[in-house]
Amino acid sequence: MLRLSKKADYALIAMKHLTVREGSSSAREIAEQYDIPVELLAKVLQRLARRGLLVSQQGTRGGYRLARGADIISVADVIQAVDGPLTVTACSHQNDRCGQFAKCNVRDPLWRIRERIILALATCSISEMAAETVPAESRAAALAHP
Repeated sequence: MLRLSKKADYALIAMKHLTVREGSSSAREIAEQYDIPVELLAKVLQRLARRGLLVSQQGTRGGYRLARGADIISVADVIQAVDGPLTVTACSHQNDRCGQFAKCNVRDPLWRIRERIILALATCSISEMAAETVPAESRAAALAHP
C-alpha cells in the first residue's frame, strides 16, 4: 500500500493552512488547530523552511509563511522535502545489493508506476489542494467503499 508518512501529512496540512490564511502562523498555532504534536510539527516546518518552501520569521509577529506562491509549490515538492525521494520498492536502479536485482521482472514496471505517481503529485499544486472541496456524493461514496 502506498501511504504518506505522518510527517508528510502534517506538512501538507500546514501548507494548506498557510495557503488559506493570510500572513504567517506559528508552529504552535497550526498544531493546536489540527491537534498535531507541536514538537513534531515544528521539526516538519523547519525542514520545509530549509528546503525553501517556507520562510521563518522571528519575533512577536513571527511564524511561517510560504516562500513562494502556492500555485507553484506542488504536493510532490512538499512530500519529497519531508520524506525524501518517493519510492514504491525497496530497490533502486543503483542498488544491486538485492538478491533479486538481476532477475526481478517487476522492478522496471514498478519504477514506471513510481514516475506516474510523482508526475500526478507534481501536477497538483498546494493552491489546488487548498481550493478543493469534495462534493457530498463523493464523500459518501468514499465512506461506503474504504
